[in-house]
Amino acid sequence: MGLPGIALWGFFAFSNFLENIFPPWPGDSFVIFSGFLSAQNPPPLPLWGVITATLAGNWLGAYVMFRFGGRVLQFLKETDIKVLRNLYEEDSLKRTFGWFSKNSIAIIILSRFSAGVRFFVSIVAGIIKMNFVRFIFLYTIAIFLWCGILLGGGYELGQNWNQIIVILNIYNKFITVLLVMILTGFGVYHYYHKKKNKVDRE
Repeated sequence: MGLPGIALWGFFAFSNFLENIFPPWPGDSFVIFSGFLSAQNPPPLPLWGVITATLAGNWLGAYVMFRFGGRVLQFLKETDIKVLRNLYEEDSLKRTFGWFSKNSIAIIILSRFSAGVRFFVSIVAGIIKMNFVRFIFLYTIAIFLWCGILLGGGYELGQNWNQIIVILNIYNKFITVLLVMILTGFGVYHYYHKKKNKVDRE
């Protein structure tokens, strides 16, 4: 893997990391694009590089948010900022954390399918002091499920790109012909309608 490949690996790893700590970042789109690139011949970044970048970025992002979760509750309890302190409602939080602990396997695995949910899952896991090895194991399953779908889709897109270009060309020609027919029909209708009105006035 040359310098361009290393740079791409770093970018895709950072993209996956950033998505974990900043949900609006379009990380899933870049995962699809990385799968697309890995299907090129020759690939600027091979499939194994794409997979390791995806894993590394997600692992690091999950770890950072897990550690953040381990400290955020104490911060909310002790902060002098009233708006933030009001977020700390012990009874409500206990019920939420109890529900999370009871359903942690399903929640963590399914969390990858929603950017907003996956952001909070790592934080809550840190707050309840979930065993990190157990958490990262479940999170890795989630990564393989969701990112596997995205990478597979991008890879298939890359492998069939030439066929897709042909289909798009046919589609563009069809749309062009259709538009010409519509405009021609509209022009003919407008011409005869105007001519008919002129005859009626005479």
